[in-house]
Amino acid sequence: MTRFDRAEIAEFVDRWIEANAECERNKDWRPLAEFYAEDATYGWNYGTKDDFMAVGRDEIRDIALGQEMAGLDGWEYPYIRTIIDPETGDVLCLWKQVARDTVDPRTGEPYEVHGLGGSWFLYNGDQQWAWQRDFFDFGNVVDLMMRMYNADALTPSMKERFEAAGGKPAGWYRIEDSPAPLWPVSAPDEV
Repeated sequence: MTRFDRAEIAEFVDRWIEANAECERNKDWRPLAEFYAEDATYGWNYGTKDDFMAVGRDEIRDIALGQEMAGLDGWEYPYIRTIIDPETGDVLCLWKQVARDTVDPRTGEPYEVHGLGGSWFLYNGDQQWAWQRDFFDFGNVVDLMMRMYNADALTPSMKERFEAAGGKPAGWYRIEDSPAPLWPVSAPDEV
């Protein structure tokens, strides 16, 4: 017997993907916060020393989907594949990162992070995510951002982020100090 109805999760994922596309068109990802439980967590790794973690729907909206997406105007994250486990509520989505509004002079195509990224979600029922963890090739992201910076191809707000780089922004933690585990693992009966 499954814990969740697969069709329910699939319908929720379809709504999620469409909402993502709408946010890409509007260049504002903050409306996605409504897809998360009030106490959800959302995080990813930033290299060998730092993780990002937003705790609660407000931090997810304001920091993960606001602060951390600032400067990525005109970027798309097309979903390539989705895998749903109705027994556990785990959902795995693979996506690409494409700067659709900015052409790479080397290729004549939009700038794109090499390789796939992904999100691992836990569905908690009630049409909400309990948590989300993203993974991507940080080295390729840094390389692309530096190439875009050197080609003066970054958005004005991303240039501001580069120039203001210094202390740690909200949500950035030393790996050992994160307020939630980056890779939460629970047995199906503990979820």
